[in-house]
Amino acid sequence: MTPNTLSQAVLANTNLKTFEKDLLLIVGGSLFIGLMAQLSFYLPFTVVPVTMQSFAVLLIGASFGSKRAFLTTTLYLLEGILGLPVFAGLGFGIAKLFGPSGGYLIGFIAAATLMGFLSEKLNWDKTFLKSLFLFSIGHGVIFLFGLAGLTKFFSGSEVFAMGLIPFIPGMIIKTCMAFPLLPKAWTLVRK
Repeated sequence: MTPNTLSQAVLANTNLKTFEKDLLLIVGGSLFIGLMAQLSFYLPFTVVPVTMQSFAVLLIGASFGSKRAFLTTTLYLLEGILGLPVFAGLGFGIAKLFGPSGGYLIGFIAAATLMGFLSEKLNWDKTFLKSLFLFSIGHGVIFLFGLAGLTKFFSGSEVFAMGLIPFIPGMIIKTCMAFPLLPKAWTLVRK
């Protein structure tokens, strides 16, 4: 059987059982997101931190497939809700889901799942152009949820000023860092 996702291709020749592979990827992926969340800082005029979480979420979405990506991002949120300091700035607790960053956190699940689906069913992670489009869509989904969540705290143009405009440069940088990785990784795996 030909692997549909990069994670399947990388782990194809191991002696691990499917359950063990899934567990390794899901738990490892959730911890990777938590680690990348600690690479964060606040801009003086925003209430949402700039983090590398979305970079990790998008890589996981594109390489794990929809089911594993869904389970990984859901586990990440559960870890934080249950008290592990995996959110930005070593944050934790269910209150984070109801705060200014909550929409973005929930958006991680939707973005990773959609990216996983597009990768495993349409092979959007295998070419540079499709991968660029894939990562742009992932960021778009995260921002859609994030901005929707910010409407509880701000009105109209404030939502965009606080939750989108300051993050566009970072989104572009993270997309440019991430989108070439998948096609290059597929090339290496095929060799």
